Amino acid sequence: MQEIDPRILELREKRKQSKLGGGEKRIASQHSKGKLFARERLELLLDPGTFYELEPYTVQRGDHMGGSGNEMTDGVVTGFGQINNRTVYVYSQDFTIQGGSLGEMQGKKIARLMDLAASTGCPVIGMLDSGGARIQEGVYSLGAYAEIFKRNAIYSGVIPQISVILGPCAGGAVYSPAVTDLIIMVDKQSYMFLTGPQVIKSVTGEDVDFESLGGAQVHLGQSGLAHLVGQDEKEALELARQAVSYFPSNNAENPPVIPTDDDPNRAEEALNSLVPLDPNAPYSMHEAIDLIVDKGSFLELQTTFAQNAIVGLARMDGMSVGIVSQEPSQLAGVMDINSADKIARFVRMCDAFNIPVITFVDSPGFLPGVNQEHNGVIRHGAKVLFAYSESTVPKISVTTRKSYGGAYVVLSSKFIGTDVTLAWPSAEIAVMGPGGAVNILYGRQINEAEDKNAERERLTEEYRQTFLNPYAAARAGYVDDVIEPRETRQKIILALHAIKDKSVSLPARKHGNIPL
Repeated sequence: MQEIDPRILELREKRKQSKLGGGEKRIASQHSKGKLFARERLELLLDPGTFYELEPYTVQRGDHMGGSGNEMTDGVVTGFGQINNRTVYVYSQDFTIQGGSLGEMQGKKIARLMDLAASTGCPVIGMLDSGGARIQEGVYSLGAYAEIFKRNAIYSGVIPQISVILGPCAGGAVYSPAVTDLIIMVDKQSYMFLTGPQVIKSVTGEDVDFESLGGAQVHLGQSGLAHLVGQDEKEALELARQAVSYFPSNNAENPPVIPTDDDPNRAEEALNSLVPLDPNAPYSMHEAIDLIVDKGSFLELQTTFAQNAIVGLARMDGMSVGIVSQEPSQLAGVMDINSADKIARFVRMCDAFNIPVITFVDSPGFLPGVNQEHNGVIRHGAKVLFAYSESTVPKISVTTRKSYGGAYVVLSSKFIGTDVTLAWPSAEIAVMGPGGAVNILYGRQINEAEDKNAERERLTEEYRQTFLNPYAAARAGYVDDVIEPRETRQKIILALHAIKDKSVSLPARKHGNIPL
């Protein structure tokens, strides 16, 4: 029997050591906290047997306290693999090695991975679980972070970037995921904040724990930072797999078309009775969306943030689409500061990656109030206008009920570039609601009438019949077609197929100046 070359044996031993991270005891400690090991996460995320690791033998070069590491990978596993047979680049921070803290070499590994992903036109998925900057490496650690942040920004809109937060993400480390397209967190396990509870208490006197300060539900519902939350790591990583399936690999490609057995001509009779006759009665736009898109395909983002607006990814006849809508059962679907931010960022993300945008409109306008005005509702509302106006992807809008004033204009109206505008018979497209309009137009006439209430009701109904119907807008060319609600799926799919190869050239510029 031929003797094995000792150099081969050495390689095999180094491979074995590299795959153990910080060692079996630390892996067991990670498991005891209910958390997975970095390599186990990669196995769950990627198609089986497709992961190829890069730079597994990297070690810490040294620090300002005289220490030097001998643990290979230096706290992050990087490489590429496949999700649903499509190549993705991935990195997974390893908490078993110095708490996953980021130093010079770890930063270089992640930066190089991002460069490879951009040069090959593939998505990047980062799995974050780190104690933050490696303090003992000083400025070298900060420089490493800066290299990553710069690439997050430069490659934004070029390749999809998804961050999966699987443990702590604190201090400057939060800026990397904040710049990426999607953030996925794990409930009661991951958290994000700039300054921790101890610092906050010492500066402001406030008592707060990790979960209340920067837990998954806080960022999903209050800050709007997180887009999706999994109940455990397995669900979070499955959400990452699902999310990436809606995106193209890069901005020069179209999203993949997924075969479906859902009939494109499927009619839903329930839609014909969804909108109440009472214009002030609520109904569920979520129900409408679920009935219109391919069955089971709607992946809603930021579900508990600005619930008066709905954004998410779906499929129509297998094609990826972005869904934007109001939710009439929440604040009557009114637009406000948070919903404007939610919609604007989502529209820009879809536009960056050639994902058509379908907008369902039922909004009485922008939320009035001193607080909204003083906190910049004009500026925030202008973001929505800017996002829709500069977007060049195919756009379709469906007005289901109210579309008043500024909300009409900014929410994918025809003259800011929407390709196909549809309306249900229940649509009300006007400068404002009938009550306010009648008071302005006929205030003196009402005050001079013997029965003021009767006169107001008569004029309100007259205004409603004249202006608050889709046919007035259709006569003026502001609406392309008035359709039965049951036909919505069929009409949208026909339009999508017709405009999917749309090409628009904007004036040459470095970039616009969105009112941030």
